[in-house]
Amino acid sequence: MPAQPDRLATAHPMFLHGRSEEYTDLFGQAPVVFAALSGPEHVLEAASPAFFDVFAAGRTTTGIPVGELVPELARQGVLDRIDEVYRTGAVYRNRGGHFVLGGRRARREEFFDITYEPRRDAVGQVDGVTMIAVETTAYHHAQLLAAEQRVLLEQIARDAPLGEILTGMARAIEELSPDMIVSVLLLDPDGRHLRHGTAPRLPDFYNEAIDGIAIGDGVGSCGTAAYRQAPVIVSDIATDPLWEGYRDLAKRAGVAACWSTPIRGSDGRVLGTFAIYHRAPRAPDDQDLALSAAFTRIAALAIERHRAVEAGHAAQEREKAAREDLAFVLEASTAIARQPHYVDCLERMARLTVPALAPLCAVHVIERDRIRRIAVAAATRAEEGLLASPELSIEIDDVVARVLASGTPRTGRVGSCPDGLSAHLGVSGYVCVPLATHGRTFGALTLLATDRPLDGHVVALAEELARRAASSADNARQFTDRARLARDLQAGLLPPELPEVPGATLAASYHPAGEGLDVGGDFYDVFPLSDDRWALMIGDVCGRGARAATTTGIVRHSARAAARLLDDPAAVVTTINAALTDQAVGEECFVSLVYGELRHTASHLALNLIRAGHVPPLVRRADGTVEEIAQPGLLLGIGPDPDSSPCGVDLYPADSLILVTDGITEARSTSGELFGEERLADALGALRTSSPTAGVLLESISTAVAAFAADATHDDQAVLVLTAT
Repeated sequence: MPAQPDRLATAHPMFLHGRSEEYTDLFGQAPVVFAALSGPEHVLEAASPAFFDVFAAGRTTTGIPVGELVPELARQGVLDRIDEVYRTGAVYRNRGGHFVLGGRRARREEFFDITYEPRRDAVGQVDGVTMIAVETTAYHHAQLLAAEQRVLLEQIARDAPLGEILTGMARAIEELSPDMIVSVLLLDPDGRHLRHGTAPRLPDFYNEAIDGIAIGDGVGSCGTAAYRQAPVIVSDIATDPLWEGYRDLAKRAGVAACWSTPIRGSDGRVLGTFAIYHRAPRAPDDQDLALSAAFTRIAALAIERHRAVEAGHAAQEREKAAREDLAFVLEASTAIARQPHYVDCLERMARLTVPALAPLCAVHVIERDRIRRIAVAAATRAEEGLLASPELSIEIDDVVARVLASGTPRTGRVGSCPDGLSAHLGVSGYVCVPLATHGRTFGALTLLATDRPLDGHVVALAEELARRAASSADNARQFTDRARLARDLQAGLLPPELPEVPGATLAASYHPAGEGLDVGGDFYDVFPLSDDRWALMIGDVCGRGARAATTTGIVRHSARAAARLLDDPAAVVTTINAALTDQAVGEECFVSLVYGELRHTASHLALNLIRAGHVPPLVRRADGTVEEIAQPGLLLGIGPDPDSSPCGVDLYPADSLILVTDGITEARSTSGELFGEERLADALGALRTSSPTAGVLLESISTAVAAFAADATHDDQAVLVLTAT
């Protein structure tokens, strides 16, 4: 028997026999797990580095039976499978094979797609077995997470396993904020270590490394947060001393910041930690802190409920109360969030608290440095009227003012004033909680008790509801302000009113897409020129928002300035194109446009039109026929030469020029069909009115598009109609 090679190689050894170079070329640097086993004892003849890392905990010993190097394989039936392949000479493949590896402290589960193949000598006899495996642990975990997500909604209201609840919460946060990576660690029963709870986006090696970390000062963010019982914000792991012992691990995992908050139970004791990681150094803002605090509370509720069920302390009653609380908060916050306006959100909140939390409710806000009661709610209209009266509200105004000043909740009893709340409504006590967002208190929710006291349970629900309602109200305020700003800015990019053009009537409309939160890219304009001439145009800027507004302004101002200096429409369009190409730095900024100049003759209106990549203009003649002006032309802003040439159009009395943007022609029906230029022409031609005005034609277009698209406006829509008189 040949001598055994050195069992304690300091590096991955050269492979034995004549196959060494072949094995090295194939598997030396590959992540594939490979091992060559020799003889009936399955002596480890050669292996890839990945094999030693995965199965041998980094030990690079060769020349001994593989069962001796990795005892776990025997306990899990792997050696029996290798024996069978060696005896029978048949290949065996196992997809998703489950392995439990590592010692007691480093125990880990991994999954592999693994193939065992017999190796034959020169005469065809089996002299060994080769094992090739690809780790599928990440794939397996991804499948489990996907399955858990499908059932999370139906399980969260009942006693679902804690891991499922925490993972569902983590996924919800990460879907809301893709740059965040969430981790929850749970306090070990020994009270001195933290165990992995959930972290669906952290790599397995990282979770395995921190599973079981000790609680102590300087043990990363989580170990320190649990030790100090206070939030620990590490905005740059590479430089923070708390991460000195884990810096390399964090670098391998690709995380650069970690904010950890202790999860506290109702009795104040630490239950675990809730952490948010980032790929780049970053400090949290107010929204991040609020998000962390909200989900820390939910995690605490889930952990405490889990412990209560395990311990068996009043499990059924506790679960029922938790479900009702969660359902109330979720349903109430959802109903409040559906309100589009600030005042509606707060009024909805007041009505949802009665009678669920208290028989009476009032909501106050700060407006222009004054406290204003914005909503009241009671079981009857009569009680609401009494609660809203200035005489009775004086008793709670002082409490509200204190809460608004301090930003903290207050509870207490109402005095027995003969003409006060106690006498008229039977009020005995109150709970007043702040409404705050981004660290600013802007209002207060006050609950008034009559028949039963408002306990800590009601106070907690009121605080949670107030937090969620405050966020929804703030979003509604921002929504309203943003929509108003967009409308104001959009109005500034359109003529305040159409001018009176001699010999013609004008009509125009503009409808923004969606909620109107962004400035659209559609525009039109009509303005006078010298020598009794008029300029008119309609266009569509690519994109929306500030960029579209800036580009629209460039087009309108360039057109107005150039048209007063240049008599040639083509020269005006060339000037507009030059302005667009000059200001476009590194970004596409193109515009479709129809620009025309109108002059009067003795018998008709004469127009010179230039079409630059825009929807073709239509001319409706007095007899109802519709003509398309399909003059070719390139979009503006994509090259130095727009290659535009004018097209002459004569409009006689009752003839009309119709200009639209692609929001009209590309409006879609519920089945996805486009409205199209043909339907637009049909709508214009179908009018039976003799000599329809510009306004009538505009109305016919709007009606036809609305009927076709069922009010589903996915793009801005602009229309400009000129009718010769």
